[in-house]
Amino acid sequence: MTEKNAATTAATNAAAAPLTLLDHVNTPPAQTWNYLRINDVSFEVPAPNGTRTGAAFNRLPQIFSKVETGLGDEAVRWVERMADGATYVEVPARETHVEPILVSVSDDEPFASFGVMVREGARATIAVSVGARQDALQAASQGSDAGSSRTTTGSTLRVIAERGSEVEIVEIVASGAGRQHLEAIGIDVAEGAAVTVRQYALGGAKVAMGIAANLAGDSSRLELASRYVVRDRDQLDVNHVVRQRGRNTRSDIQTTGVLMDGARKTMRETIDLIHGAKNSRGNEVETVLVCGEDVVNKTLPVILCDEEDVQGNHGATIGSVSPEQVAYLACRGLSERDVEDLFGRALFDDALNHAPDPTSRAAVIGRATAVLGDSFAEEAAFDEGADATCIAPGNPESER
Repeated sequence: MTEKNAATTAATNAAAAPLTLLDHVNTPPAQTWNYLRINDVSFEVPAPNGTRTGAAFNRLPQIFSKVETGLGDEAVRWVERMADGATYVEVPARETHVEPILVSVSDDEPFASFGVMVREGARATIAVSVGARQDALQAASQGSDAGSSRTTTGSTLRVIAERGSEVEIVEIVASGAGRQHLEAIGIDVAEGAAVTVRQYALGGAKVAMGIAANLAGDSSRLELASRYVVRDRDQLDVNHVVRQRGRNTRSDIQTTGVLMDGARKTMRETIDLIHGAKNSRGNEVETVLVCGEDVVNKTLPVILCDEEDVQGNHGATIGSVSPEQVAYLACRGLSERDVEDLFGRALFDDALNHAPDPTSRAAVIGRATAVLGDSFAEEAAFDEGADATCIAPGNPESER
């Protein structure tokens, strides 16, 4: 049986499985505004079969069970039961893990469960890649809807960053229409450790992404840059939770996104300045570009504070392309739709530039090609060839 036929058989079997409802996915620490239905989201997913008992998570060291994720316990347990085993990776103290640690979700491997221990003074890059086969993405772009029960994927990642370590996480979710995905990330940050997260939500009919970071150690740091493109009546639900416990901690959350063609998006961002976190600072800001009609945007920025000597800031900016900007670009041969596509393309370009491994790059290119056309893949291939030429041995330009 070929890989394509095996994936088709797996999808058919999943479609035949009974369904279960996951309630309270992406629930924020402080619930409010019930009438807006912004406190959580529900997912209808295939019920785990009898052979999946949740043993996968037990293969990770028990310490990972204490790491909070932003997705919620019920959803995390479901993903771990669906995953075919868990993977544990340990980066030794004061060493650099050269190759990115890859957490891959695809049609052939729809679920993943990972635990990564980065020991004292070590450095590591973790790539979370969620993609689909090109033929499936092309079918989705043409309006094919396979049904959520046949196309549900999920992954969990728990990271423990010990004292003085440095961790970079690049998360790319690039699925397509008729597909839903649940993504959970939990990070525990010790004294003097620094974690950088780049999060890209590029596609999926219904996607939930939850990140929780615990800045437990003094002078620990978190930088989170989140980018999203939501279109074609897709739904994106994001939950960011940062708990600052240590003294002199810093968190910075910057979110930018484009909503097009009936897109629905909910963004929950919570910074929790816990008692004892003296001289800590937390900032969160979101910028949203609205294009087209029937767009639904919900943003819930929250600062929780139980300490006097701290500082927390939050804000959100929501707008659309102004008539003056459209007129200016129209004089240069661009329609209003072309202008809107440029903003979306910029986010795909940014994701491609920061993708740390071939699997992540392929996921970005596959989704961008389905949305923007073959020109994106052609330009990406050209850029890769140009880069290789520039660094080729003996190239005069590389010797300057």
